[in-house]
Amino acid sequence: MSDTRRGLLLGLAAYTIWGGFPLYFPLLEPAGAVEVLAHRILWSAVTMGLLVVVLGRVPHLRALLRSPRTMLLLTAAALTISVNWGTYIYGVNNGRVVESSLGYFINPLVTVLLGVLVLGERLRPAQWAAVGVAGTAVVVLTVDYGHPPWVALVLAFSFAGYGLTKKTANVGAVESLAVETAVVAPLAAVYVAVLVATGASGFGQHGWGHTLLLMSSGIVTAIPLIAFGAAATRIPLVTLGLLQYLTPVLQFALGVLWFHEEMPPARWAGFALVWVALVIFTVEANNHRRRQLRLLATTSTAA
Repeated sequence: MSDTRRGLLLGLAAYTIWGGFPLYFPLLEPAGAVEVLAHRILWSAVTMGLLVVVLGRVPHLRALLRSPRTMLLLTAAALTISVNWGTYIYGVNNGRVVESSLGYFINPLVTVLLGVLVLGERLRPAQWAAVGVAGTAVVVLTVDYGHPPWVALVLAFSFAGYGLTKKTANVGAVESLAVETAVVAPLAAVYVAVLVATGASGFGQHGWGHTLLLMSSGIVTAIPLIAFGAAATRIPLVTLGLLQYLTPVLQFALGVLWFHEEMPPARWAGFALVWVALVIFTVEANNHRRRQLRLLATTSTAA
């Protein structure tokens, strides 16, 4: 198997697993969203710690621990990803799978918008058009829902903020997530301990199957992350960028076809606008990349 084909399969695996999360988190009920989040953080910290050792990333971990700037950025990343995870678990376990998928559909557009607001980047006209169409979609969906789609907006902005801090920190994915989960693990441990002490914990109260499912949340978090990291080094960024849409597509399909969530005409119209915005955004990004490559080739030939 060629390296590119292996990378494509790994990318498909990562995004398919993330897309299937709406089937996994309901299995953790009757544990509440915050308790599930706490267990995900704790077991992810354990899993990522083991991976740091197994994959030989200990020297890299020590290096980033010695950098106050990097640790500050990873602490910010830990807080934003905790908000993202908690919101997603709440949405999926409260009949808002379709709205959760919206958050990841609009995430690329929110990311470029944060680039403008935080980094001072400049958007090209087609990118502004895509952001404008997406903004119109949010207005349409706000009218349809009777309130802003808060779950989608929190997911989109928290994940975009997470991506921004990770990009600025510029460290490896495994040791980064190990630090992030370790930073918030004490808070998660205290919360779980309080639940156990007050008899409100679901851990160990609903059979071994439920207990093992809670413990598996660390592995479920790690597997797609590793697959994504391996894919990113083997396939072009354009391919990886297109694959990212697989996750919200699967989540949306599960919400409509599996969980039978309501989709009135206005909601379909809002999502259609989002998809139009993504088509504009993706086509423009690919065309811009081709122009840059042609310019680079011309410059190299002239030299």
